[in-house]
Amino acid sequence: MSKEVIAKAEEIIRQNTAHSSLEGSEPYCVLALIDRDGYPTASTITASKAHGINWITFCTGLEGNKAKRIANCNRASVCFNKDGAYNITLVGTIEVVTDLAIKEEMWYPGMGQHFNGPDDPDYCILHFETNRYNLLVDWQEAEGIL
Repeated sequence: MSKEVIAKAEEIIRQNTAHSSLEGSEPYCVLALIDRDGYPTASTITASKAHGINWITFCTGLEGNKAKRIANCNRASVCFNKDGAYNITLVGTIEVVTDLAIKEEMWYPGMGQHFNGPDDPDYCILHFETNRYNLLVDWQEAEGIL
């Protein structure tokens, strides 16, 4: 049962990334980070790419709140949710990546509204690695540790 739920969750995540979503859709999830006072903060963000439930990348600004929060605490959680259909919660660690090759790989057209291109010095990647998961897909549950 768990393998089936995990496979469904991985497909949902794949469909909700900028690199795999249907044209015209606006994929997003919620990224929760810890602020400088130790409180959780959550915001919607578009996932760039994902490898199943194992890792997810996001594109953002190096000088923004997300990158600054990660510098102070690398613990994070990601949630993909759709009314009654699924709730995919992943908990793990996150890091800021500035390697140009990775920035180019994760770049997608919507980023042009915020940055001058993959080589923009303020553009960076957030790389989230899952440690544990709690999945509810089609009213079937799975939880575990990776």
